[in-house]
Amino acid sequence: MNTTNAESKLWAYLRNRNLFGFKFRRQHQIGYYIVDFICIKKNLVIELDGDQHYVGQGPGYDQVRTSYLNSRGLRVVRFTDYETLTNIDGVIVTILEELGIEFEE
Repeated sequence: MNTTNAESKLWAYLRNRNLFGFKFRRQHQIGYYIVDFICIKKNLVIELDGDQHYVGQGPGYDQVRTSYLNSRGLRVVRFTDYETLTNIDGVIVTILEELGIEFEE
């Protein structure tokens, strides 16, 4: 399994139920697609996007992919690789909010 630095960094927070006990799977197949991370219990998909997602056919492909995942009852949250590498705390806060975890800063 080839992973990016951003995926490895985020996986350290998500694996082994490290994040408030939520179970995440990595590189999980849904139909023809493989998502970066999924919390099945919360129907939450997390995608980390590198530069290729913002050029050429990348944006259109991602839109079709997200629509398909939404049609399966899944919510998709996207972060850039750069954001994940430089602001992991902000990424984790957003994921917690998507999971329904409320907290005070």
